[in-house]
Amino acid sequence: MDDKTRTEVEAAAFRGLVEHLQRRTDVQNIDLMNLAGFCRNCLSKWYRAAAEERGQEMSYDEAREIVYGMTYDAWKRDFQKEASPEQQQTFEDTKPLHAVISGHHKG
Repeated sequence: MDDKTRTEVEAAAFRGLVEHLQRRTDVQNIDLMNLAGFCRNCLSKWYRAAAEERGQEMSYDEAREIVYGMTYDAWKRDFQKEASPEQQQTFEDTKPLHAVISGHHKG
């Protein structure tokens, strides 16, 4: 596969993931973090970093709006639930496995 096609395939896969997460508002970010070590906010940070690496200024809020399909405040208001003590403990226990760019990983 040539580089142009690979980039197009990767972009399409990313868009598919984002569309899926936008439809699955029942899936909480803490559940994603606890299971996979990344969440919508991590994707937003990766998106912003990739844009800035290419000379495109973008705020974190702008990147989150792309990933969430709405403002973060609207998503929190409409879909975010309070994390249980068990979810919070799992989050703390799995921090070493969280995505490096997520802001939760130390080291």
